[in-house]
Amino acid sequence: EFSVCSSDKLILLDSLLQEKMSRLLPSTLLRTVSRSRSFPSYNFSTSSHCCQYKLEPWEEIYTAHQIDPSEPTFGKVLIANRGEIACRVIRTCQKMGIKTVAVHSVADSMGLFVKMADEAINIGPAPARDSYLVMDKILAAVEQTGADAVHPGYGFLSENTVFVAELEKAGVKFIGPHSKAISEMGDKLASKRLATLAKVNGIPGYDGVIENVDHCVELSKEIGYPVMVKASAGGGGKGMRIAWNDEEAAMAFRLCSEEAASSFGDDRMLVEKFVDSPRHIEIQVLGDKHGNAIHLNERECSIQRRNQKVIEEAPSPFLDPPTRAAMGEQAVRLSKDIGYDSAGTVEFLLDSQKNFYFLEMNTRLQVEHPITECITGVDLVHQMIRTAYGHPLKLKQEDVGIRGWAFENRVYAEDPTKDFGMPSIGRLYKYEEPKSISGVRCDSGIEEGSEISMFYDPMICKLTCYGATREEAIATSITALDSYVIRGVTHNIPLLRDVLTEPTFNSGTFTTSYLQETYPDGFQGVQLTQEDSVAISSLAAVIHCKEAERARLRLNETKLKADRTPSARNLVVEVKGEKVALKVVKKVGSYTVEGPAGSVEIVDNFTLADSVIDSQLNGESLVAQLIKRDPSGQLRIRFKGTALNCMVWPAEAAALLDIMPVKVPVDTSRVILSPMPGVVKSVAVSVGDAVGEGQECAIVEAMKMQNSLSSGVTGVVKAVHVKPGDTVEEDQVLLEIE
Repeated sequence: EFSVCSSDKLILLDSLLQEKMSRLLPSTLLRTVSRSRSFPSYNFSTSSHCCQYKLEPWEEIYTAHQIDPSEPTFGKVLIANRGEIACRVIRTCQKMGIKTVAVHSVADSMGLFVKMADEAINIGPAPARDSYLVMDKILAAVEQTGADAVHPGYGFLSENTVFVAELEKAGVKFIGPHSKAISEMGDKLASKRLATLAKVNGIPGYDGVIENVDHCVELSKEIGYPVMVKASAGGGGKGMRIAWNDEEAAMAFRLCSEEAASSFGDDRMLVEKFVDSPRHIEIQVLGDKHGNAIHLNERECSIQRRNQKVIEEAPSPFLDPPTRAAMGEQAVRLSKDIGYDSAGTVEFLLDSQKNFYFLEMNTRLQVEHPITECITGVDLVHQMIRTAYGHPLKLKQEDVGIRGWAFENRVYAEDPTKDFGMPSIGRLYKYEEPKSISGVRCDSGIEEGSEISMFYDPMICKLTCYGATREEAIATSITALDSYVIRGVTHNIPLLRDVLTEPTFNSGTFTTSYLQETYPDGFQGVQLTQEDSVAISSLAAVIHCKEAERARLRLNETKLKADRTPSARNLVVEVKGEKVALKVVKKVGSYTVEGPAGSVEIVDNFTLADSVIDSQLNGESLVAQLIKRDPSGQLRIRFKGTALNCMVWPAEAAALLDIMPVKVPVDTSRVILSPMPGVVKSVAVSVGDAVGEGQECAIVEAMKMQNSLSSGVTGVVKAVHVKPGDTVEEDQVLLEIE
């Protein structure tokens, strides 16, 4: 691997590099390097890799249509994206024998997708607006590398018709639908009209563009609350809000239009009836350039926060065969009417009576496509490449069935206790995916040492788990989440695991309001039962004993023998404010822990260095992770997804706790803190202004989402510490109120 830079300011360095390389590299390779430095428009940095693809165990799922090595296809594909979706596309390209090109920002230069690709092009600074969203840089990279096709992934330029048109002018294939379909379906107003013409069920609403705030409020009252205010060119949950009254409708219009302008460059808004008790179910479609189109069943996407999906599953536990067939038929009919010729998704809302209404069509590969692949055996990226090249679909509708069940758990670098997920940033100093578990698929674009930055979506991995039944797939998901090691950032595994064990979710009777209804006061981590408290306190006591035994041997190795360990240790363990006295006795191959609830036995089959503790308590599975321990006796243990602080004291030390001074927590009611790392978009108050409880004081943008920050008290602004454009950290003080 080598890197070559082209810049007038680096002529001296370049000549020295040439001299050095001339001693190390063959002359033919050196000439190739020299040619790669010459490009008229951009001073790109390029690198080349030699990649040998290794099949993952889960790839056995692809049984519906095997790759035919004799079938003509593209020679080189450039992936105009980053992270896990770039890795996903590269994986299928390599199996098809297609060379790949990755484009990356400076921040992604060491990304996993860059290492996987055959070639890599540095296209600029970290912000997406200066790299991944700059069409000219992507087009220049296509020309420089000689790629004959581009896969856009999702997001960024994946639904940009100008980009598709420019590729067509250059004679480069776009691995996706034709530009007319993107244009028609990307505009929510136009897509609703076309869906109506195709006799697809629609939601009542205003078939036009909202003029201003007053117009939005007027239309909302005519349609009847609740209403959904959303961006015409929106997607991915951005630029969408529910309004239940006039005041919320006005705020929704203002915030959504700002988000839409920031994310899509189009602030046109529409308003429609919000279907009460809705379920969000989408149909995967696949078309070709020969007029063929099929559907690959549905995906249940109702578990959402802020209109962004958290857990998806396929098939849906709500649909019956007649409803599934009707939805599939309408999705295929719409696809054929617009001449759709790639993979796409038709999204519907369903009410409690299984009436379904067209929501939108996403003209790209969806984030959640792996669960469809698991239950159908179809490699969607393979099919996209084939149809883009011009091959007709070999699959018929009757070839598509439902094989088992699959869940996708979106693992994000987010704090789920803050509005179900506020972004977290940092470097992954320890990272282990649960790939060894049967029925587990990990789609990620990171590895140990990777950094989660504020510039991009905070997704860590799409953890897909599948099995013969829904119950089996849920059980596999829980095991995988318990075994997933992520250190360095806060993540949402606690929420994902809790949802998977919750009765309403397991019954399949949830709606898109599930998170708000299940956790009305927000998610606060796992709620421990009596059995859970016994398990975690007993494990903490055993860990304390193992550390004490190790320290004893290490410090007194030449003086004491291992068999002189105390026969029993009396400890006090505190978990979530509850203290319990325990007696721990070490036996051969196990520990016995005695407490007020009785006696339990924990198998001694782990060390303190293990990333995952996989033991047994009274014959039942006990899985946990020891995240941290310190000399004060505090342990941080991840148990049932949630990281818990556990204090362990010898009984003699615990007896002195009552006379220790208590630290008074800081009062934060009169300060406004940033809930996440981001950029200040606006500050609505100044020093000396009177503010009321609930009044908006500032807006912070993170991951292109606008977050309104309001005062929690009535008072006068004492200090303003930020201005629009400032970058802020999580919990940074923005304003003070007295």
